Amino acid sequence: MALLTAVVTAMSAKAQGEVQMMTVDKLFQLVESNSKTLQETKTSVEFAQMGLKSARAQRLPDVNASLSATVNGDVVVMNRNLTNAQGFSSPRFGNSFALEAQQVVYAGGAVDAGIRMAELQRDMAVNVQRSTSNAQRFVALGQYLDLFKLQNRMRVYEQNIALTQRLLADIHVKQEQGMALKNDVTRYELQMETLKLGLRKLQDQRAVLNHQLCNTLGLHDAEIRPDTNIIAQVFAQEGELQWQQTALTSSPMMERTQLTTQIAEQQLRMAKSELLPKVAVVAADNLSGPFTYDLPPIDKNINFWYVGVGVKYPISSLFKSNKKVRQAEIGIQHSRDQQAVALESLNNQVQQAYTLYEQAYVNLDTQRKSVLLARQNYEVVTERYLNHLALITDMLDASNIRLAAELQEVDARINIVYAYYQMKYIAGTL
Repeated sequence: MALLTAVVTAMSAKAQGEVQMMTVDKLFQLVESNSKTLQETKTSVEFAQMGLKSARAQRLPDVNASLSATVNGDVVVMNRNLTNAQGFSSPRFGNSFALEAQQVVYAGGAVDAGIRMAELQRDMAVNVQRSTSNAQRFVALGQYLDLFKLQNRMRVYEQNIALTQRLLADIHVKQEQGMALKNDVTRYELQMETLKLGLRKLQDQRAVLNHQLCNTLGLHDAEIRPDTNIIAQVFAQEGELQWQQTALTSSPMMERTQLTTQIAEQQLRMAKSELLPKVAVVAADNLSGPFTYDLPPIDKNINFWYVGVGVKYPISSLFKSNKKVRQAEIGIQHSRDQQAVALESLNNQVQQAYTLYEQAYVNLDTQRKSVLLARQNYEVVTERYLNHLALITDMLDASNIRLAAELQEVDARINIVYAYYQMKYIAGTL
């Protein structure tokens, strides 16, 4: 059976492809480099960065140039009742060149508010990228630890199958000696088949989860082997207060609510700017010909230029923009309320995560004691059964209790790792 298990395992590994030993650091590196979801957020950051450059360009002057060439017809002059028409020849070629520049010197703060808004949108895109990275890492870590759980569960099943095989061999010997019933052999053979079926289910679950994790990491035809040293790692227990302070400064959720409030403030600033006049310095030069405002037209170019200051004030803003201002003020209050709700939610999440983290250590201690007692019970019952002092049902019960205790201990060790990284995920430091 051991040889058959080794052959099946080797064939399965060959079918899956290359075996990759995976540490948590390498896992996170692959998430950062291969996640399609993260790539989309990186593109969003680039888009927002270009939006910021576009907003800053609004400070530059507006320059317009126009050039035209025309073929002119003769000029006809007549009375208003279309009588007494008289024609004048006009130069056939006409040209016009105009250059105009305008520099806004005061826009009620709209330009600065627009630039600040673009900066905040860029910061929001970066925040979304960091939040997505944090989430994708946690998703991959959850799959990674589940894979580790299945791997350890498989090991426990294999150990119990080996123990059952040795016990079956002893029972067969006793049966040949007339000291054991055929029914005893049958029951333990059924127990063996149950263990084999459980192992096969775990192997199938591992294959499915391995495939999902490969897709998450952008790998193909690879068998991922988690780093077994992770459960031996000692995690610091800083205390809930320190985790709460870390979450306040590092949580993407809190940063996002702060950015939302700042964006609402800039929207108020832009709404108020519509109530103020716009002042710009303008300069223009115009070269055109022929001069057609005289009769007959004069075949010469005329050039004129001007420099001045322009003031524009939308009077309709007095009864339109005031409502936008009020809406923006309500938007600020709404974003501040959301920030308070997010703060309360974050506090609850950190408290719950830290409580579960401490609970995971208590659970591990309990499971260690349970395994010790279950193994002692199994050894005692086995000895009693071999000495005809216990029934086969007692042996089956002891075997099942031991299997359950060992599986729960394996899960308890990995749950500590998961609980620790869950706190880092909630605090935004994963």
